[in-house]
Amino acid sequence: MNQLVIVGTGGHTKSCIDVIEKEKKYKIAGFVEKYKSEIKKFMGYPILGEDKDLKKIKKKYLNAFLTIGQIRNSLLREKKFNQLISLGFKIPIIISPYAYVSKKSKIGIGTIIMHKTTINIDAVVGNNCIINTNSLIEHEVKIGNNTHISTGAILNGNVQIGNNTFIGSGAIVKEGVKIGNKCIVSMGSIIKKDIKDNQVIKK
Repeated sequence: MNQLVIVGTGGHTKSCIDVIEKEKKYKIAGFVEKYKSEIKKFMGYPILGEDKDLKKIKKKYLNAFLTIGQIRNSLLREKKFNQLISLGFKIPIIISPYAYVSKKSKIGIGTIIMHKTTINIDAVVGNNCIINTNSLIEHEVKIGNNTHISTGAILNGNVQIGNNTFIGSGAIVKEGVKIGNKCIVSMGSIIKKDIKDNQVIKK
């Protein structure tokens, strides 16, 4: 089983650990935290170092995965993802064995598909995305890079979501709607019309 370095030690990381453990494709080698702290272990796994140690850590480990969460701003997550790429880490796709992912869909590197998610035929999900628990990505949906589809969200057929966008828990997007880049759609929203870039939609 290939070893995997996890970058991040926050709340979202805990959910990611559960998916990685259940998938059983990678053995977690340990964690990289933002700054050095007094803790020696996180969720039972060792702390390998802090962000500034990533270049050194790369000499020992090939695979890394980013578990920094994303709601209001994707800049940190995007920046750290690009850093891992530039350092030469191999970034896997993580898919829960409890999710349904059509064999005719496409998932980008660094993306995690959480438990009980459905991704249907001809859907395309970009790099470094979070497709969170119990979300539904219907046929021919297209999702850009660095985007978070939160818990229980529903994207109906042919929906398009841009880069660096957040779709909140329980949001429903009508079929064929286009949502731009760097948007925030609040939880529980019902979206029936297109949304331009950089918009914040409150319920």
